[in-house]
Order: sequence, then structure tokens, then C-alpha cells
Amino acid sequence: MDIELLRTFLEVARLRHFGQAAEALSLTQAAVSARIKNLEGQLGVSLFDREKREIRLTPAGNRLTGHADRLIMQWRKTRQEVTAGGAARQLSVGGSLRLWDVLLQDWLLRLRRRSPGIAMIAESHTPEVLIRKLLDGVLDLAFMLEPAQLDVLQIREVATVELILVSDREDTSLDEALGDGYLMVDWGLAHALMHRRMFPDAPEPHTRLGNSHMALSYLHALGGAAYLPRSMLHERLDAGLLHRVNGAPVIRHAAHAVFRLRGPRQDLIDDVLGLFHDRG
Repeated sequence: MDIELLRTFLEVARLRHFGQAAEALSLTQAAVSARIKNLEGQLGVSLFDREKREIRLTPAGNRLTGHADRLIMQWRKTRQEVTAGGAARQLSVGGSLRLWDVLLQDWLLRLRRRSPGIAMIAESHTPEVLIRKLLDGVLDLAFMLEPAQLDVLQIREVATVELILVSDREDTSLDEALGDGYLMVDWGLAHALMHRRMFPDAPEPHTRLGNSHMALSYLHALGGAAYLPRSMLHERLDAGLLHRVNGAPVIRHAAHAVFRLRGPRQDLIDDVLGLFHDRG
């Protein structure tokens, strides 16, 4: 099986458009169509329904998506392990989209400075995808806020993410901050439930945003208030660009490392996780 055929299939499946997929892959549309026909011929099934200029995955196409993603990731990992330039230690790491900017980027840079000889793959996914990749053996280590409790996985708390309520205006009261200009940032189900318990009388937020960077850009452009990671706010608070909301409680969430029990890289995982406690 040609891995490039699978990559092309996933791009068409993602965009639902042959022309856009061709542009994304730096190919001609004819080349994309030829690759899909080649893949369909090898599998003996149709992968896309092409009716009324609309492209949809067939049932067979839907079944292939997960397998194609796993095959590509496994190939990447295999290629890295085989061609790692003689590196004695290798690690594949995944992180929740919510954690890279607020916690993992700093950890990754410290790891690379301390251990430049480790061959690494680092990527970001939703928690559901991270768990699947751990179970499939594509990832050695994953980080998330709300890990699934599975017997084959070990979960270790490595850090605490502190969220503080900030506003673009000085001397904002808690009631004012939670009013019409409040931005509800998605920190997961546990955060949403905690938020509801802490502020039962707060109005339903008019604006919900998927991550902290979206909220920061919004605050600087249009104003408002949001719970954001303390680690992202030091310079902005010092410069007076944002201000802590008077009387607002701090919300804390535990960040977890997740890895397979008795995995082949247990010693290396223990070593790199020690960097969360060694900030030197």
C-alpha cells in the first residue's frame, strides 16, 4: 500500500473537495483523482459518492479513515525509529490542544535543551484521539486534562493549570465580568461543571471560544473578560493590557501524563516527566 495514496484519501475526506485537496497537497486535481481511483482499485470499493457536485464518503470510505490515519502514523513512527540518525532514545508525544501553549511548549523546549539526542515526534490532538493513539502504540506518552480511566493505561498528575479571571478594563467587579462581555473558554466538561457550581446565578455566556489564544485575541480587539491560564498572562498584566477581576476565585485543573502500563520506554518516560518538577 502506498502511504501517499492514504494521505491523499484523508485530505479529500477532510476537505470534501478534489480541487482544494490538490491545492493542499501541491498536486494537480488530475493527480488527486488518479490516486483515489488507484486506491479504490486496490481495495475493490468506492470510497466517495460524487453526486450533484457534492462529495461524500461511502460506508467503505468511512471505515477506511481510522485505518488510514493509524497506518500513516505508524509509518511515521516506524520511519523515525529506523532513520533516527543513530539516536539511542526515541519518544512520540501527543498533547491536548488545550495544554500545548500553557504547559507543554515550555516542557518540550526544556527537554530538547537538556537532551538534544532524543529523537522526538510531538503532535496535538483531542483527548479521544490521543487515547486511541496510545492504545494503538502510535504514541508513547500523552498529556491531557481529563484522561479516560483504562486498565491498560497509567495516569500521573504532572502539573496544575491555574486559570484566573481577567478583563480588559481595570476595577471590573465579578458580576460585571460575568455579564454580556464574558467569554466562556472551553477547558473541558469538568471545567464547565465547576464553573456552573461556582457561578450558579451567572447569565448564559453569549460567546464561547475553543482555546485561550482565541480568547486573548478577542479581548484585545473587542474587550470583555475570560478565565485564562496564569502562565500566559504575566506580561500582559504587568503592561496593564489586562487586569485581574476583583474577588474572582482561581480555578485549578490538574494536567496528567498518560502512558501504557509496562511500555517499552518506561524509563525514558519517567525521566522526561521529571522535568515538570525540575525547573532548573
